[in-house]
Amino acid sequence: MNLIQAIILAVIEGLTEFLPVSSTGHMILASSYMGIASDPFVKLFTIVIQLGAILSVVVLYFKRFFRSLEFYYKLIVAFIPAAIFGVLLSDKIDELLESPMTVAISLVIGGFILLFVDKWFGEAKIQDEEDISYGTALKIGFFQCLAMIPGTSRSAATIVGGMSQKLSRKAAAEFSFFLAVPTMFAATAKKLLDFYKDGNTVTGDQMQILLFANVIAFVVALLAIKTFIGFLNKNGFKLFGWYRIIAGVIIILLIYSGHDLQII
Repeated sequence: MNLIQAIILAVIEGLTEFLPVSSTGHMILASSYMGIASDPFVKLFTIVIQLGAILSVVVLYFKRFFRSLEFYYKLIVAFIPAAIFGVLLSDKIDELLESPMTVAISLVIGGFILLFVDKWFGEAKIQDEEDISYGTALKIGFFQCLAMIPGTSRSAATIVGGMSQKLSRKAAAEFSFFLAVPTMFAATAKKLLDFYKDGNTVTGDQMQILLFANVIAFVVALLAIKTFIGFLNKNGFKLFGWYRIIAGVIIILLIYSGHDLQII
């Protein structure tokens, strides 16, 4: 991986991590097109650059993170299901990550869900994170587990989960952003631990690439979140649904045309 490729992937991460379109699916297309080899550092890179995206949430919603301890308790409760199932299903998740077709099918199915999700749930009763109960937070946490299937999109799963619990689009999206913080920190910590346990090391040049890519992901994610909230309130999910369907179909066509797509 060279610096230009790292920048491109960082931009993709920043754009797609918090949108309901699956960053994994986009990473597949981009890395395959650029011919990036799936080595230990590349796999580490795709996880570690999430730190930049996480920081954008903390900066954008800085005051929310100092509102009360209850805010953190709710995030912990919502994070518990993913922590448990992530450990129990670790091998199965790794197996699914080797299947580009799984990603493509998930993109398409999720796309059709987003086409109609705005009409499925009744009038929203929860407009703010403070009004989310612990039970509701836990239920949203179980929806997040669906994102362990590559191509589902963590953002899409948690936002739909939130709306099913009578959260408004804005409240569901923002809680999804907040829940990403412990989830991504945990995923990054685990990936780093596994990377070094396997005897791998990061060179000076690779460290520079990681730092620079995180800065790029931070700036792009910051802009993406602010734009997404405004767009979502005004237009709903239909455009994202069509986008997912098109992306999934493209991956399926590439697979059947003989392209060797690499999950990074």
